[in-house]
Amino acid sequence: QVQLVESGGGLVQAGDSLRLSCAASGRASSISTTAWFRQAPGEERQFVAAFRWGSTYYADSVKGRFTISRDSAKNTVHLQMNSLQPEDTAVYYCAAGTPILSNLRAHTAYYHWGQGTQVTVDS
Repeated sequence: QVQLVESGGGLVQAGDSLRLSCAASGRASSISTTAWFRQAPGEERQFVAAFRWGSTYYADSVKGRFTISRDSAKNTVHLQMNSLQPEDTAVYYCAAGTPILSNLRAHTAYYHWGQGTQVTVDS
């Protein structure tokens, strides 16, 4: 089993930055991919970014603004979010699993999830 704990959410102004962290424990060595998803009220869970075997993947909506990185020594994945906009407001979830590459952006491909952290961007 893998446990994921997110941190770093909060309330910021448009144009500000935040860094989210996802700390993994348990059988973390069994996973290939750690990803971030987000979900706004009334909307489906949406892919944001993923880190898989040293490669990074981004949703078009965050490319150039968000950066995902991994601290292997701490089993932690970070999501640096710059130039935040009100449309980035959502609960952000960390997910871990072993999806095939073509399925990496599907939330159904992940079986370990964190509790979520709220990000609110005020205009």
